[in-house]
Amino acid sequence: MTSPLARWRRLDLGLVSGFGILALLVLLSAVTEIQLIAVFAASAVVAAMLTTARRTALVAAAALACALGAGVWHGTTGTLDWFGRCLLCGLLGLVGVQSAALRERREGRLQRMTVIAETAQQAVLRAMPTAIGSVGLAARYVSATAEALVGGDLYEVAATPFGVRVIVGDVRGKGLEAVQTAAAVLGAFRAAAFTSPDVGSLSRTIDETLSRMMNEEEFVTAIVGEFNDDRVTLANCGHHPPVLVTGDEVTTVDTGEPTLPLGLGSEPDVSEHPWPVGARMLFYTDGLVEARDRRGEFFPLDDFAAELGEGTVEEALDRLVAHLLDWGGQRMNDDLALVLAESDAP
Repeated sequence: MTSPLARWRRLDLGLVSGFGILALLVLLSAVTEIQLIAVFAASAVVAAMLTTARRTALVAAAALACALGAGVWHGTTGTLDWFGRCLLCGLLGLVGVQSAALRERREGRLQRMTVIAETAQQAVLRAMPTAIGSVGLAARYVSATAEALVGGDLYEVAATPFGVRVIVGDVRGKGLEAVQTAAAVLGAFRAAAFTSPDVGSLSRTIDETLSRMMNEEEFVTAIVGEFNDDRVTLANCGHHPPVLVTGDEVTTVDTGEPTLPLGLGSEPDVSEHPWPVGARMLFYTDGLVEARDRRGEFFPLDDFAAELGEGTVEEALDRLVAHLLDWGGQRMNDDLALVLAESDAP
């Protein structure tokens, strides 16, 4: 049996608010000498902000009916003043219905565009395999607030003859243009990852591809990695260096001097680092370290990085995302892409 609370939750807030305001205005008009006939239409205006045009029309019709009947208790039925007030009530009700219809159309277009954008981004960011060879993998993409729902954060992994290669990057900008640029980066990575002899030349190939299609104000920060046995090779193109967790030790990997992002003539230095059994490496975009709390303080990644070594890689990323959302009050101002790799995963 449906509870009264469940039935209440199914009620249309706009319809309830509109009729509630109308009842209050009618009661006030009936017990006082104040002429509120035209004001009855305020109920339709309120309903227009919260419910559909059809339901707003119901409230507007009820307001007009009450306006016509108000002449009875005011003794003004048939007068020019009564007629004028009723006419104004009807016109304002029509305005409310039209406003509700326009809002419905705008919300429908926005919803369709959101679905298209999210579908495009999901097509760009394919599902991450749980493991490739001896490298365990997990990835997370976290959307920001509604005004930055779609962005250009990206990640991809490929099993190549040279080793397991990964890219994590962040396109400058938001929206569908950023998604388009991210798709171009990932397309270039997927095409060149199997032929470029090292991550340095792979990065330069991607840079050359982007430089032919982007203007001077566009760029992509990225880091490209290659896991091969007990070594990991990195090429940093203006991006945040990854974090390495080995046992209880947490270090930020030294990827050398910062270089230009992709699309701006990037010539990254290639650095090689130990990749011992059981080690985990976190690649991330700036949505992680640039997230702020209500006091304006940045998210302290160092305080939570050691937890990346606990549990499975999936659990570790879920825990990190939970810490981040708690820090920002469940709000984010930028998109976030995370990839966590583990050495010698079962």
